[in-house]
Amino acid sequence: MTDMVLSLKDVDLTLQGNAGPVHILRDITLDVPRGETLGLIGPSGSGKSSLLMLMGGLERATDGQVMALGHDLTNLGENALARFRREHMGVVFQSFHLIPTMTALENVATPLELAGRRDAFDRAEDELRAVGLGHRMDHYPAQLSGGEQQRVALARAAAPRPDILLADEPTGNLDGPNGQAIMDMLFGLRDRHGATLILVTHAPELAARCDRVIRLADGAIAGEDRHRAEAAE
Repeated sequence: MTDMVLSLKDVDLTLQGNAGPVHILRDITLDVPRGETLGLIGPSGSGKSSLLMLMGGLERATDGQVMALGHDLTNLGENALARFRREHMGVVFQSFHLIPTMTALENVATPLELAGRRDAFDRAEDELRAVGLGHRMDHYPAQLSGGEQQRVALARAAAPRPDILLADEPTGNLDGPNGQAIMDMLFGLRDRHGATLILVTHAPELAARCDRVIRLADGAIAGEDRHRAEAAE
């Protein structure tokens, strides 16, 4: 458990609001070992998504240190940070963030092309087939259901073979059957690529599938529960 993919130490996040500074996160210290599946839970406004964004370098800590794969994200310049995310991280949001003028295949392949991968379209095809969309590659987002659009987003996140896979309420906009399918695919992609998975969720059944769950309240860690990791000991 010494191989830490993510390590946060004394992290604070304060944003400037209309009425003054707003303390979003405070005194977060957390280690995430390689291969772990970590769930982040808590009431709305507790800081779950903000913590995920800090882990992904999509938000910068006001104070403290965020280390990812040995890199200090708090000190990386914007270009280096973007390159690090592109090479090592995949992100899935509640909203799908697909480009409407691109097909499913192009949505998955384009980030790979921008990263200079010569096998971009072959890899994109493989990932779309892995999420059951081999027959929908040439369809545009508007021609796909919500569940299918989230599958495209999953394929796009998994295509670079990321070391770290981040998911923010990946089933939040989906009905029960589609949400269950996305959960199964998310964990299947983790198993396929050996990624460390960190997810924000309100769904108890999704949190229960994680190795460990961190509970947040008022921007601070309020506790943690261990699931499969503890059972295996």
